[in-house]
Amino acid sequence: MSQAGLLSVKQVIGVRSSVTNGLAFQDEQTVVYIAGGNIVLYGIDQKAQRVIPCSINAQALTTMTVSPNRRVIAIAERINDRPQVTIYDLQSGKRRKTLQSELIKSNEIVSLLFSSDSKYLLTQGGAPDYTLIYWSWEKGKVMAHIDVKPPTGPQANATVNQVSFNPQDNTQICTIGHGLFKMFRYAESALKPSQNLKQEHFNFTCHCWISDDRLLAGTDQGKLFVIQNGEILHEIKIDSKAEPRSVTSHHTSDERLGLVESSMDINISTDHSIKSEIKCIIPFSRGVLVAAGVNKVYMYDRVDDNREYFRRNREILLPIDLNDKSNNERVVSMCLSPSEETLVALTDHQQIYQLSFSGIDITKDVATFSYLTEGYHHAQVTGVDTCVRKQLIATCGVDRSVRLWNYETGTLEVCKEFQEEAYTVSIHPSGLFILVGFSDKLKLFTILIDDLRPFKEFSIRGCREALFSNGGHLFAAVHGNVIQIYSTVTFENITNLKGHNGKVRQLIWSPDDTRLFSCGMDGAVYEWEVATSKRLHEAVLKACGYTGLGLSADSKTVFAVGTDRKIKEIVDAQQILREIQVIPDDVQPTTIALSHTGKSLLVGTSKGTVRSYKFPLTKSDEYTEYIGHVGMINRLRVTFQDEYAVSVGDDGLVILWKLQEVGVSKKEKETTYAEEILITKSDLEEKNSLIRELKQRVAELREENDYQLKLKEMNYAERIRDLTDKFMQEMENLKTKNTVITGEKEKEASKHAEQTHDLIEKQNKELQDLEGSNNQKLMLEYEKYQDLQAKTQKTQEEYERQITELENRKEEEVTRQRMQYTAQLEKLKNDLILEREKNKQQSRDHEETKRQIEEDADEEILKLMQTHEQALIECKDENANLRNKSTTFQRKVKDLEESIKKKDTDLASLKNEESKLQNAIRGLKKDIEGLKKEIQERDETIQDKEKRIYELKRKNQELEKFKFVLDYKIKELKKQIEPREIEIKEMKEQITNMEAELERLSKSNDEEKLKNEELRTKLNASALALQQEKQLKRDSELALKRIKTDIHNCSALITEPKLLTQRVAEIYAQYVRDDATEEATIDQDITKEYARQRDHLERTVRSLKGKVDKDSDRHKMENIRIMQENVTLIKEINDLRRELKTSRVKLQDLQTAMGISRKTAARTTEEIVQALNTHQNNHLVQEKQTELENLIHRQRSEIQRLNEQIANIESGVGRTGTAGGGGRSRPSSGQLPPITSALTAH
Repeated sequence: MSQAGLLSVKQVIGVRSSVTNGLAFQDEQTVVYIAGGNIVLYGIDQKAQRVIPCSINAQALTTMTVSPNRRVIAIAERINDRPQVTIYDLQSGKRRKTLQSELIKSNEIVSLLFSSDSKYLLTQGGAPDYTLIYWSWEKGKVMAHIDVKPPTGPQANATVNQVSFNPQDNTQICTIGHGLFKMFRYAESALKPSQNLKQEHFNFTCHCWISDDRLLAGTDQGKLFVIQNGEILHEIKIDSKAEPRSVTSHHTSDERLGLVESSMDINISTDHSIKSEIKCIIPFSRGVLVAAGVNKVYMYDRVDDNREYFRRNREILLPIDLNDKSNNERVVSMCLSPSEETLVALTDHQQIYQLSFSGIDITKDVATFSYLTEGYHHAQVTGVDTCVRKQLIATCGVDRSVRLWNYETGTLEVCKEFQEEAYTVSIHPSGLFILVGFSDKLKLFTILIDDLRPFKEFSIRGCREALFSNGGHLFAAVHGNVIQIYSTVTFENITNLKGHNGKVRQLIWSPDDTRLFSCGMDGAVYEWEVATSKRLHEAVLKACGYTGLGLSADSKTVFAVGTDRKIKEIVDAQQILREIQVIPDDVQPTTIALSHTGKSLLVGTSKGTVRSYKFPLTKSDEYTEYIGHVGMINRLRVTFQDEYAVSVGDDGLVILWKLQEVGVSKKEKETTYAEEILITKSDLEEKNSLIRELKQRVAELREENDYQLKLKEMNYAERIRDLTDKFMQEMENLKTKNTVITGEKEKEASKHAEQTHDLIEKQNKELQDLEGSNNQKLMLEYEKYQDLQAKTQKTQEEYERQITELENRKEEEVTRQRMQYTAQLEKLKNDLILEREKNKQQSRDHEETKRQIEEDADEEILKLMQTHEQALIECKDENANLRNKSTTFQRKVKDLEESIKKKDTDLASLKNEESKLQNAIRGLKKDIEGLKKEIQERDETIQDKEKRIYELKRKNQELEKFKFVLDYKIKELKKQIEPREIEIKEMKEQITNMEAELERLSKSNDEEKLKNEELRTKLNASALALQQEKQLKRDSELALKRIKTDIHNCSALITEPKLLTQRVAEIYAQYVRDDATEEATIDQDITKEYARQRDHLERTVRSLKGKVDKDSDRHKMENIRIMQENVTLIKEINDLRRELKTSRVKLQDLQTAMGISRKTAARTTEEIVQALNTHQNNHLVQEKQTELENLIHRQRSEIQRLNEQIANIESGVGRTGTAGGGGRSRPSSGQLPPITSALTAH
């Protein structure tokens, strides 16, 4: 017997939106949700899933919650009509705990939530009792429970919708529902009602805590209420465009608002309570997010205003589905990532969307969600098929869509939505064509890269089963109870197979495509020969309607499942070899599939599980069951390579199963998967045209960018010239300003030094006066304290004497009265009892008095420790308090004396209560001992105060010594500052030298300008000579042209010699002179000389132009470098001045704070060293000393850095001067910018 094939979930395509609170974050990149009967952990970045299967016997999943520490997840399930909470570990996927209780009479749990510390769990049961249980889930212990009974009667639909913990208090709980808002508090192992809503009831749908005592609750009418202590503080209407109104407006329970939404071709008018129902509220750091109405999530920001607690910030919209004319998608659950960076939303159309807040355009008040993954089916999936040559799965469903999935990557390749429902789908083995059955026709589509394009239509109405042959040259389609065979080459109807009397539910081709197997609801399984259209074999069982069919690898055995809940093994399609009953009785097999090796038999059931049976079929319980869907599985397919199985069901999910056949080695893939795709000629031409247009556009943009770049370069060059001129002008202005500021600085420095000296002397004088005054006050207070102590001692002695007298008198009175009242003892027993009670009360009063006195003393001591800086002043107040308390103490003593006298009077009337009086006396003795202890404690307190005064004096002396230490440090700092001032003077001298260098460079620049002017004059002269030569050339050409014209005219007189001779003589006289020969020779020499000079001047001009251009480029680069160095030096000088100013301010502050005078600075170095040794353990001195040493170190480093920089500048000046000595000089680098830096710093 072979073992059953092993299945594991590879990927779940889809989500279950019916689970309350069905979305949560495990961490920043992992989303947790429910899909079918599985918990899915989806990695946003990795696009990968991890699946945790739930209980296989679960009839339904109602709600879920993730603990605040994000380690466990709790799922509310219904098993055997009993509610159960199962807690899973999110890291390992293992079950941690199962919680069940007989206290819940309902069959479901409607809400559950972990406490903020993840230790406790709330479960809210459903109707009829709505039991709320407070769990310690790790122990599995019920801490408390209570029945939350919502109102009944007029509100027949009363329910409890949600329960929550106070995030700041695990003992406070809130429950809401239809006409229900109750608060409970956990105390003394019970849940006790604390407060209810004090206004009219609303149908609350959800709520959240926004503070430790305030909640935000939403209703089905689109209203938000801010509630505190059972009172509605504020009301917000979600659909109102105006600002939210106050709760003082009139509330009406029947208030409704019609909401009309218009689209392109449909108008929808529904009830306001449906359109504006608030589904979910989640808080975040700045406010709340509210899912309400259709296609919208509202973001509200918290406002610190008692009139308006929240203000709408923006709306977040769902993507628009143009094929969904209803336009009624709603968000039912939301969650925020731990960093509040990503918002994920789940809708009732079984889609998951995400929004990254970092990508929101803050200038707009509307944002849009995007798909977290590709779109899912949101209704029943009716058909599925796999491809041979490509890694494709085709699915169709009631949501009017056909989708192609890549089962290796789990991504959506193509999605096509139609106007009508698709019943069945079959994909061609090549992966290039697909058959889709609709209500009116069967259509053949070509599969393009991103679309399905209609190719051929067949008049087959309501086709619910169609299948390509294994070779792809034929396909079979069911038309009613007739099976039609078509050719995929000619698209002709080759044959029709008739024989079924009911609906045909499934078709299977034999591996060689010569036979076709079919089963139907008429209880028949037929084997057809396609070539002859004959029915070869049949197996008919009228009592069973077959719903699924499987074929063995050798095509001899058929496996069928049907309505009789049996798996039948049929040999040669005519003999039922064996039958296996499917158990238990409530499970119905719906579909069946065999692997191509024939070693794995998979069966889909009505409760959504997939069973893998062992071969051969012998026992009904030899199978392995896997949880997948929730609801009936409609189709089950195995891929061509037997690697995966695919199941689809009524819950809209597509589940990919990894199939491992035990004992079967995987066959090597003989062919690789095809990568080819179809594209139409028009699409290809359109794309090529688009590519050409884009290339042309890129070239145009490149040229345009080059042109813009040149323009910018020209503009920048012009701006550089302007900035250079402006910089030179500002430099001259700053020179003048620097001179003025330097003078003002010296004046202010001398003035400041005088003020500092006067202030130090004044402070020293005030300090001496204050010390003398404090010493006098201290002595006065000490004398008062001695007087008070003497009075206290005297009072104590007097009190002890009175007590002794009272005791003696009491003994005498007791002896005298004992014999007199012996007979009345029995009569006064009742009075005795009353007196005892009075005595106990009086003892308690004495104890309370004692406790108050102790507390007062503790408070005084604590205040004394906290306010030691004002000890001298507080001693006076404290002594006054002691006098007052001493007076109070005397009054108490008098009261006690009166009480004793009263006791003596009572003893005179109750002489026989001797035992009672003795007890009272012992109690009074204890009080006296307590008072004595109190007096002793007062003495100790006074001694502590004296010690404190002594400590303050000692600290005062230490502070005086510390002043001397700081004075020494200040002197050292001054010594450190003086070299820096010397350095500053040297830098000023350097600046003066640099100014001289600037004047020298300016003169050199003027000389260069004169040379340029001379060359420009020569160039102008050459140009004038050239112009004269050009004019002479034009005159000569004109004269030559005239001579040619006259000679041409003479040709007309060729027949008349005389006239011709005369005309030639005239021409000669007109154009030829006597000195023509000599002038011609002279003119020729002049022309040659002019030409030679012109060539020489042209070469000279070109050379000068090149040199001018080079000098101009060098000047530009040098100016840029000088400007950069100038900016750096400006910053450094400014930083140094700020540090110098800060050091001086700190020095002044220290002098002012410590009252250091120049007289104090006259102490010897030995005394300072001794003071340092004395205070080496004083942390304050050590901190100040460390700070001063760090300051000195930083100043030395800065001075060293400035020295190095000055040396670098001087070396740069030397190199520039050497280079400029051989030719024309130009501005040297490193000289001009520092002058501007210094001026700018001033």
